[in-house]
Amino acid sequence: MSRTKMLLPLLAGFFVMGFGDIIGTVMNQVKAECAANADDISWLMPVFAYVWFLAISIPTGVMAGRIGRKNAVLVSLAVTVAAMAVPLFASAERWYLYVVAFALVGIGNTIIQAALPALMSNVVEPSQLPSRISLGQFAKAVCAALTPVFVYLTATALGNWKLLFPLYGALTAGAAIWLWISDIPDERASGGTVGTATTFGGCFAMLKEPYVLAMTVGILFSVGADVGFSVAIPEYLKKVFKVDVDLAGMGPTVYFVAKTAAAFAGAVVFAKISAAKCFPWCMGLGLAATAAIPFVSTPVAFLAIVAFVALLTANSFGMCMGLAIERFPSKANEISSLMVMAIVGGGIVSAALGFAQSAFGPFGIVATLGVCIAYLFGLGLFASMSPKS
Repeated sequence: MSRTKMLLPLLAGFFVMGFGDIIGTVMNQVKAECAANADDISWLMPVFAYVWFLAISIPTGVMAGRIGRKNAVLVSLAVTVAAMAVPLFASAERWYLYVVAFALVGIGNTIIQAALPALMSNVVEPSQLPSRISLGQFAKAVCAALTPVFVYLTATALGNWKLLFPLYGALTAGAAIWLWISDIPDERASGGTVGTATTFGGCFAMLKEPYVLAMTVGILFSVGADVGFSVAIPEYLKKVFKVDVDLAGMGPTVYFVAKTAAAFAGAVVFAKISAAKCFPWCMGLGLAATAAIPFVSTPVAFLAIVAFVALLTANSFGMCMGLAIERFPSKANEISSLMVMAIVGGGIVSAALGFAQSAFGPFGIVATLGVCIAYLFGLGLFASMSPKS
């Protein structure tokens, strides 16, 4: 099987990775069905969106080292299939089953995010990893964009929004079968882990490498900026431009459409130009655009700048992970696990945004996002000047 054909089931895995966004997408439907317990659901569901990144990312790396990266991804797909079955038995009286289902979604999503980029290194040359991870992020973004459409279609055309779950369960099962029958080489047989098992200590020991530590913190700020923009855009539109609440809620769509386009563009560009060379230019321009936000006077201009920032910064996640694995390809399990654990940064930055908004108003939001992108700009300079080992 050619490298291109081996890449296709991995991209299907990235598409399934996008199912993790289902938690936020169906929140309103679940709360409407379980109105008596809506308050409990409101805080439990976001917790399960982030806690697993902190709790099981490193164990996933250890598991991948023992059973193989391909088998670890298959475990994640099996967990996701189970997650999609549970909501069919949920109801207003059994609302806790939704919590169970979304906990399983979070577990499956954490495992696949930790194991799949490492598995990609089995079939992709190290220098091409940033490009291929960006392509995977494009597949994930397409899924995230389609989920609201599927929710609407199942609710209107089929009469029950919960039919989304068996649909996604079937797609996940198909992706699992495709991966299972693929001829992706086992890194354990080829000596890809240099004869050493992945351990907890080995994962955390990688933080002693300044390059890996810097890139891991970069993931925290990358995810933080991503989550931050999705939260901040409606707030900024409402507070500064007095836009209607419902219309302001559509604002993040501009950001995510631009982000999806940028992920595809990144896959093309990084295949020809080193991601390390592009990194500082993208983040520097993104920082300048973010700094310009307080000076725009119309919501259209604001959204135009938001789209521009998304185009420039959307590939920061793929660049951080790809460049780190490119530098230490034999430590892909450890690096992927550390960086997925850093996704918890989305929750940290969200909390910082709330504090900044309370203390300084809308411009506190912009300043917080600027700090995230400023770090990524510095990281880009560091990556472009850091010699390969």
